[in-house]
Amino acid sequence: MAGMTEAPQEYRLYRDLAGWWPLISPPQEYAAEAGYLAGVFGSATAVREMLDLGSGGGHVAVHLKGRLALTLVDRSQEMLSVSRGLNPECAHVQGDMRTIRLGRVFDAVLVHDAVDYLTSEADLRQVIETAFAHCRPGGIAVFVPDHTAETFRADDGSREGGGGGSDAAGRQASFREWTWDPDPADDWVQAEYEFVLRAADGAVQVVHEAHRLGAFSRDTWRRLLAAAGFDPEARCDPEPRDDREPRADLEASAGPGPGRKPRNLFIGRRA
Repeated sequence: MAGMTEAPQEYRLYRDLAGWWPLISPPQEYAAEAGYLAGVFGSATAVREMLDLGSGGGHVAVHLKGRLALTLVDRSQEMLSVSRGLNPECAHVQGDMRTIRLGRVFDAVLVHDAVDYLTSEADLRQVIETAFAHCRPGGIAVFVPDHTAETFRADDGSREGGGGGSDAAGRQASFREWTWDPDPADDWVQAEYEFVLRAADGAVQVVHEAHRLGAFSRDTWRRLLAAAGFDPEARCDPEPRDDREPRADLEASAGPGPGRKPRNLFIGRRA
């Protein structure tokens, strides 16, 4: 699959396996990073309404909805269904974050790690333009890719590639992730996933999927943000990070309390 040119919900993770998402990647794991993002939004002027493009299962939104009025957009109806169960008070809209136009503007726009599924510069440009079109003058747009060209390093699963959880019904899920770069000359890397899913009746299935993920340079990000009309800012780790190591740079956010800085953060401010 070549990025967003083919729908991300073609991956089983976002179709028939979407109901497992809260166990594969539990919402509580997003709390610290959401706290940091809330501080970033708090640094802007009068942020009350936010558009979340590529909101997935709503695991970031669940930590922000008490502070902001959220509109959540995703291509996958199955993932939106998961999010509606978790965030019934939020507006949900099915749509492509590259091309959707809601006919209104917001104080802030968030594009979390769904931006990883953009593997061409043309698609990344479209999403940034969508964010600009929905960001009011004086507003802020925040993009949180997992990878950049400068800091990507392959992971054989021994550093940070795994996780999972269980629920009250007795279901259990775990996964492992391996990431590698088939061609350092292009703008994407590959993640190999293995999901082990145990149903409440004890039946187990093992699912393997390979996902292509974007890894654009910081210069590309800055250039495209500026071309769309934003004043760009990059907050990125200077070197590849092992997420198992304690962070010395945990920062207090402006509003909700301490938060954990994402490894890559790109901010666009609209004049």
